[in-house]
Amino acid sequence: MKTPDLILQALSKRISANWHLDIVSERGTWPHSFPLGKPTKSELETGFASTLDQTLEWRDWAEKHGLTLVTIPRRVHGTTQSIPTHLTIPDFDTAVGLLGTEWKQRIQRGRNRLAVLKSTFPGTAELPKLVRAVDGYSATDFNLLCTAASWFKNNSASGLTPRQVPIEGLHAKWLNTHKNLVQALAGTDSLGLLPDHPQRIHFTYLDPGHRASRQRWHDSATVGDTMIPAYPPEIVIISENKDTAIHFPPLPKTVSIEGAGFGGAAAIASLEWISTAPHVIYWGDMDSAGFEIVNLFREQGLPVRTVLMDLPTFELYERFGTTTDARGNLLGAPVRKNLIHLSDNELALYNGLTDPAWARVRRVEQERIPLLAAQDAVLRLIRDGLTREIIGSGSLRPPVIP
Repeated sequence: MKTPDLILQALSKRISANWHLDIVSERGTWPHSFPLGKPTKSELETGFASTLDQTLEWRDWAEKHGLTLVTIPRRVHGTTQSIPTHLTIPDFDTAVGLLGTEWKQRIQRGRNRLAVLKSTFPGTAELPKLVRAVDGYSATDFNLLCTAASWFKNNSASGLTPRQVPIEGLHAKWLNTHKNLVQALAGTDSLGLLPDHPQRIHFTYLDPGHRASRQRWHDSATVGDTMIPAYPPEIVIISENKDTAIHFPPLPKTVSIEGAGFGGAAAIASLEWISTAPHVIYWGDMDSAGFEIVNLFREQGLPVRTVLMDLPTFELYERFGTTTDARGNLLGAPVRKNLIHLSDNELALYNGLTDPAWARVRRVEQERIPLLAAQDAVLRLIRDGLTREIIGSGSLRPPVIP
């Protein structure tokens, strides 16, 4: 026979799943009976003393909380005994009361917010879903949601960016994050705001001849805009970090692009002068995020090749690695993802870095590796594919590989 604690656990699960529906309409789901279990005749006779104690406990507990205990007659050792089979909870409020103060406060907050939504936005569909969506909102966020939705319901935002919406306390990031709820309450499929501006990438020209001609060293390209770089690059180096991209050593017919983390892959891959370059190389941090970015670039259709992102390189520069993040928090084992686009060498290091049993550092930042070593690594990688013209057009020459 189940204990009161087990029934409370089942009740908590049921309330957690359906409370938002129940405060709008109980939908005929109460009263509800929870089964207590039904021992076999053999189990009942063998452990009757224990069953009798549990029966008495259930009678006291049900009476204390004003609940109905359903029993059936059972024959035990030649006598008829009333054995509990179900506990019936009559209504939603009684159920919530059994779960304690925290749930009472949560339900009362939900009811208060439901009343506000009904009065402020009459006729809004899917109220239960909306009430659940705002359950975790602070009072400030809930009030801001109602204010924003009311404004968009009664005003046009045509020609405005999220930053230009004239609502006190409203920030563009907040609006972007809560846009769907604002739209639902305002009764519109679109807020009418201007679309996000096209993404830009920033890059540096590395060609020695170009630099000697006193032309600009740094440039940018906007996705969807017409832009032709100063020269068609034979080599494109995408760096995860800005400093390494800007200060990468000179290389003939090469540009160095600031990768912009996870957000840059789609934009960079969309630019034809990058995607059609003979050599597209990625160099990032040796940590889980670095490899996830590599995988993302390849998902976007850009077949980048990596440099200095394998186990031998990690072992060479491990002494410069870190065990903490920028805030000083210990780096734990990140969640391993299924990165199907990594090479075997890349995957070997990624699996190590995401192994909970890994006892080594979990990040070696690319800035800790000398830029000349990166330059050599690039030349090693593409040496056989470079034309003599490229190699001979500057003062650089491929390193001697032992």
